[in-house]
Amino acid sequence: MSRVMRVQSWIDERLDFEELLSLVREKTVPVHRHSAWYLLGGMTLFLFLVQVCTGVLLLLYYRPTTSDAYESVQTITYHVQFGWLIRSLHSWSANLMVLFAFAHMFSVAFTRAYRKPRELTWISGVFLLSLVLGFGFSGYLLPWNTRAFFATKVGTEVAGQLPLIGHFIMVLMRGGEDVSGATLTRFFGLHVVILPALAAGMLICHLLLVQKFGISVPPSIQLEWDGNPEKRKEMKFFPNFFLRELMGWYIALGVLLALAVFLPWELGDKADPFSSAPPGIKPEWYFLAQFQTLKLIPSRILFVDGEVLGILGFGCGAALWTALPFLEGVLGERSQRWVRIGIFCVLAYLAAMSVVGYVAK
Repeated sequence: MSRVMRVQSWIDERLDFEELLSLVREKTVPVHRHSAWYLLGGMTLFLFLVQVCTGVLLLLYYRPTTSDAYESVQTITYHVQFGWLIRSLHSWSANLMVLFAFAHMFSVAFTRAYRKPRELTWISGVFLLSLVLGFGFSGYLLPWNTRAFFATKVGTEVAGQLPLIGHFIMVLMRGGEDVSGATLTRFFGLHVVILPALAAGMLICHLLLVQKFGISVPPSIQLEWDGNPEKRKEMKFFPNFFLRELMGWYIALGVLLALAVFLPWELGDKADPFSSAPPGIKPEWYFLAQFQTLKLIPSRILFVDGEVLGILGFGCGAALWTALPFLEGVLGERSQRWVRIGIFCVLAYLAAMSVVGYVAK
């Protein structure tokens, strides 16, 4: 027996990799006209891995203080070899990760992949999306530039409008009454320690649930297969489907590199807490729909603050979205057409408000 085989045998004897490999070998993926949607989850995972790798490299130079944060990012961008490329890859992959996470979530909703027994898989996915948005919000402030400073100020003020606990949450997020060095330190800890730990745990949980219950087949495809079992097709996850995922990752990496090279992420001016907010300050695109909605709501509705009603409405909407699998059970199969129309309306509204928020001055 060669040395390599002896080492492999020694490792297998203690870690039992064969059992894990057997699960991978036996796993199959349904093949049908909607199979392309299955690639979105893997693309989101790939972009998350890019975030981790580039984020670790940025940490080697970044300093989370108001006196050094902007200058350290400036050093990364203009003086560290390929620092501008790593920073641009990190920023662009963050935006694409949010985009693919939303696309994955809506594809799951439209194909009703949350059906029994996959309710917990859906819930873990919704929590993962909220963590992804948390990454975006907390990381936005870290360069400590003007746009990030005032956008964070607006965002934390929105959280402060919550009834009863709003002021407490705002102070907790800011580390005081105003956005300051304490806010930067808290957002840095949230971005590089707390959120990654939560995301890693939730991601493992999500993948284990997918492994346990398998990949869902859309109801229309399932009806076709039940009527004609010969139409049922599956492929091995490894290597067949994995190679398709790998090709998607190569394409995503190419797009990322093109964006980073031809549209490098701008740094802007250093934040000055004592200056007035420049005109046209807006949040990132994935918060534009909520931002624009709050702007359109009247300041007072009867005896209640309009912004408070808007925030409560967003909270109720998020709760209903999380409970979508259970709502389907309550409403019954006949209501599925209306549920899908509702999902389409939510998507259309978010897209329309994002466009309006982007073009509005």
